[in-house]
Amino acid sequence: MKHPLFTIAILLLPLTHLPAGQLAVGDILPAITANDQHGTPFVLTTNIQVLLVATEMDCAKAANRKLADQRAGFLEKYHAAYLMDIHTMPAIGRFFAIPKMQKYPQRIVLIDSPTVLADFPTKASCVTVISLNATNQIQKISYWNPASEPVAQCFP
Repeated sequence: MKHPLFTIAILLLPLTHLPAGQLAVGDILPAITANDQHGTPFVLTTNIQVLLVATEMDCAKAANRKLADQRAGFLEKYHAAYLMDIHTMPAIGRFFAIPKMQKYPQRIVLIDSPTVLADFPTKASCVTVISLNATNQIQKISYWNPASEPVAQCFP
């Protein structure tokens, strides 16, 4: 070993190319801006305490139905926001889906970019539930299966 620092640098080189990784407890949630189903701008603010994130279409449909069964103002009561990933939805699907979403009483923030939710943890058939503190630091990450579990479990 004539050059131990060179050897260490070569061994550590692969670590410099690791992806940023998923968000975890303790991380600060990145800024999120998007429009809801009515075209109204949404900006993640410090008054949001619970973030519901649906990334699979079947799961999102089940979540829409469960949330629609709640009274108007339900999400606001819990200082919650509901985000739905639509970036892979084809134009013809949007043509029919968005007017249907406009009839729901809850605000659905439509995420139309593959990068906005890329670092969010996911679990098959579940909505990711992220609890935040006043500085948008992640306090807890859990999962809600809207097909089989009550919506109440998402909130303290």
